[in-house]
Amino acid sequence: MSRVRVAIVQGEILPDWEGCLDRTRVLAREAAGGGAQCVVFPETWLPGYPAWFDVCRDMGLWDHAPTKALHARYAAASVDVPGDTGAALADLARTLGVTLVIGVSEQVATGPGRGTLFNSLLTFGPDGTLLNHHRKLMPTHTERLVWGHGDADGVRAVPTPVGRVGGLICWEHWMPLARQALHDSGEDLHVAAWPGAHERNQVASRQHAFEGRCFVLVAASVMRGASLPPGFAVDPTRVPSPDAWIVRGGSAIIGPDGQYVVEPVYDRPTILHAELDLARIREESMALDVTGHYARPDCFTLQVHRRGRLAPVD
Repeated sequence: MSRVRVAIVQGEILPDWEGCLDRTRVLAREAAGGGAQCVVFPETWLPGYPAWFDVCRDMGLWDHAPTKALHARYAAASVDVPGDTGAALADLARTLGVTLVIGVSEQVATGPGRGTLFNSLLTFGPDGTLLNHHRKLMPTHTERLVWGHGDADGVRAVPTPVGRVGGLICWEHWMPLARQALHDSGEDLHVAAWPGAHERNQVASRQHAFEGRCFVLVAASVMRGASLPPGFAVDPTRVPSPDAWIVRGGSAIIGPDGQYVVEPVYDRPTILHAELDLARIREESMALDVTGHYARPDCFTLQVHRRGRLAPVD
């Protein structure tokens, strides 16, 4: 299949986390109704990115009762991948007949690690099969108060009806080995999942597209100050009013040449649609060397393919 239709859902994070699964169904149906074969949601869309750690005071206080209560509520709304909420997402992909890539806060309900939360990116096939389960390798800054360290099991691209699909979460786009692992696994579509994709994040996303010669689907959320948990003092320089956007979106689609197919959209919920010609990947792959690895312009050492490994030429 050369041409595929994709959709990125830039949804608004609302305070009603318990209703987020229902909103996901509605938005996914709308995206699929526009002809999308692949539907993508942002980082921890379910139940929403905990932006309050960036803009609210007292979140890091030890044994702080309001923060503990908030964490308990957030954990309860997080996704149990082998449980009912994971099954509901699988059913959604199967019902709509789409490849579904969605960021979730994952709760481990049973077995080793019980009680731990992970920042995860799930990829479901159109038959509802969970094709990839990636846990963010290293939570960033205050995220470490929420999520545990992930593993490398999901740092790969997987075959789907819309091509080979991989993804990284936020800061992982500045981890060279994680990027290279995905390049080596042969991505056609890369999901760059962010809370919000400001200019620096756009630069990282465009680099991944150009470096890996793949399409990049930048997926981000929007959130207003009014959706912050009640009862916490906010930084007025970051939240000037309840209507102010504190997570601004920035969802976009980038081609394998690093140029925008769909420009970033900020400060409003939306669904981005595009038809992508995967043949463009081959057109842009002339910068790949004979081993299939990207020949970086800063790498002046010639390389050859020896028994499946790269080795410098003497």
